[in-house]
Amino acid sequence: MKQRKHKRKESFSILLISNTGLSNKQIHITRSILRGFFVLILLICVVCGWLAYQYWSGYQNGARRMGVKGQSDASSEELLEKLASQEELVKQLEAEKTELNDKNNALTTENKALLEAAKTSMGVGNEDGVQAGEEAEPDVIVPGLYPYSEQGDISVKYAQDHPYVSINTQNAGNVIASGDGTVVSVGSDDTYPLIIEIEHESGYKTRYMFLQEAESLQTEGAQVQAGDILATLGANNIQLDYQVIHEGEPIDPLDVFEAKG
Repeated sequence: MKQRKHKRKESFSILLISNTGLSNKQIHITRSILRGFFVLILLICVVCGWLAYQYWSGYQNGARRMGVKGQSDASSEELLEKLASQEELVKQLEAEKTELNDKNNALTTENKALLEAAKTSMGVGNEDGVQAGEEAEPDVIVPGLYPYSEQGDISVKYAQDHPYVSINTQNAGNVIASGDGTVVSVGSDDTYPLIIEIEHESGYKTRYMFLQEAESLQTEGAQVQAGDILATLGANNIQLDYQVIHEGEPIDPLDVFEAKG
């Protein structure tokens, strides 16, 4: 008979001693079980480490996303604030535009009324003591005629810093003398290509200042009567600055028109 070889199994004994009077216990653990126990502990450590790594990576990615989202939210709020500011500015500009349009319409209406008053003052009315049907003689001493033969809008009225009225001429009409007098000056300066000045009786002078080129039909020393053509205009929308001077001081031409109306 063949002899069987017995494998040696190494084992570890753990003796549990009771201090309470109970019986002692002895546990035998083989080397393979001990190795398996250590392998199990190692696997648990590896799994715990992997889970910790995954948790930390997810936390960092979430923090990045939160940071990007926070920046995006801040940028969106800033854009919304700018948009609201722009909308408020647009509303303010629209309100100012409406107000300016209203003022422009009011000035246009006022200019038309002044023009009608000036045209009315150019007519010859019945004075006290003049019988009906009898034509009254115009007062040619006071330069009260409207200085333009066609329609012209008064764009700028008389003021202390603007001692004349500005008339925008239309239909290429003629500039006429507003009263009898003597042409004392025909010239120009850096602003006006043509300036005609007429001296009237009773201390009145009138000055006709053309902001664009015009052709003068009068010379210095010429005698003119109310309504005589002083200059012809070859184009529309030429600005005529008309000034009335009395006793050396400029006065509002519309006052002279009204006095004769």
